[in-house]
Amino acid sequence: MSNPAPSATKLFVKTFGTKPDALFSAPGRVNIIGEHTDYNDGFVLPAAINFHTVIAVKVRNDDQFRAVADAFPDIRQWRYGAEGPKGEGDSWINYLKGFSAAVALSGLPAKGLDLAVVGNVPEGAGLASSASLEIAFGTAINDTSQLHLSPLAVAQLAQRGENHYVGHACGIMDHITCAMAEEDNALLIDCMDLECQPVPIPETLSLLIINSGLPSIRHSDEFNERREQCEQVAAHFGLDTLRHLTLAQLEQQQPEIDPVAYRRARHVVTENSRTQKAVRALTKGDISRISQLMAESHDSMRDDFEIVPPAIDQLVQIIKQQIGAHGGVRMTGKGFGGCVIALVEHDYTDKVIAAVEQEYQPSTGLEASIYLCSPTAGAARVAK
Repeated sequence: MSNPAPSATKLFVKTFGTKPDALFSAPGRVNIIGEHTDYNDGFVLPAAINFHTVIAVKVRNDDQFRAVADAFPDIRQWRYGAEGPKGEGDSWINYLKGFSAAVALSGLPAKGLDLAVVGNVPEGAGLASSASLEIAFGTAINDTSQLHLSPLAVAQLAQRGENHYVGHACGIMDHITCAMAEEDNALLIDCMDLECQPVPIPETLSLLIINSGLPSIRHSDEFNERREQCEQVAAHFGLDTLRHLTLAQLEQQQPEIDPVAYRRARHVVTENSRTQKAVRALTKGDISRISQLMAESHDSMRDDFEIVPPAIDQLVQIIKQQIGAHGGVRMTGKGFGGCVIALVEHDYTDKVIAAVEQEYQPSTGLEASIYLCSPTAGAARVAK
């Protein structure tokens, strides 16, 4: 895949007539296991991937921000701390304005910037293209204004901006991963206390992401309904979230809980357990155990959380038939569309790609896009 850094520099020069001072980059991410656990204060195990958003910047001597993107060449501008209301139809710029608004509300000083944005994180695939944009921008502000914020603090401000300005009630997994991931590692995140632990991905495994061709949802009535169902079960037990609920406690109270809400909670409780077990399996290089846990996660998302469309289930089964216990495969992301992730022993990679190309489109009418990725590091200033 092409490196977006030269294109960001070129766009900056074309737009502003001068060279940028610096470039900043943040990756996309994929979640290996731990789905719909983040907003329940649970565990997630994502990895940053080698798709990036790159922002070329030049520091201004006032509080103005002027921004362009490769897909949106018209200059958008706003003043620091005076971002105004969220713009309709300007979705990409709202993420930037949301971050600067969050920083301004925190009372920190920041300098204005001219900036040009270029990225290759696939949009609409559930690979955190928006968080990648926010974290690249936040890293640029942190560096150029010498705010001395930790990567975690940048991630928290990005989440705050997305929650309060953009209006998306998202968890913090995407932002932390884009900001703090380590090369060749997944990142175990405890979404209750935000403690992070790098988890090496065995060198014997290829990381494949297959875009199903069904758009990934960001927020929808179905997503909000499931969140409310989780909260309903937590309240039944007098808890703020499902984090500390055990499967035994849930099963004991099953007759008193709405059957659908019970299944939603069962997914979250068992998914938390699977995520912690997956960390141990990856650390030991136990591929057959990873295969089993990812299969259980997928089945739970399909049967208990009911977020797996038939086409994506078909895609998972095609891959599973090829790899058996030589890797794991599951739907990844919020559900109802988006991508499948597969951790596959290298000898099986070509078989998986061939099977998807030959079987998926005839059986579903959809065309998949296949990305062979590598786990990469989080946001950073890019050497010019």
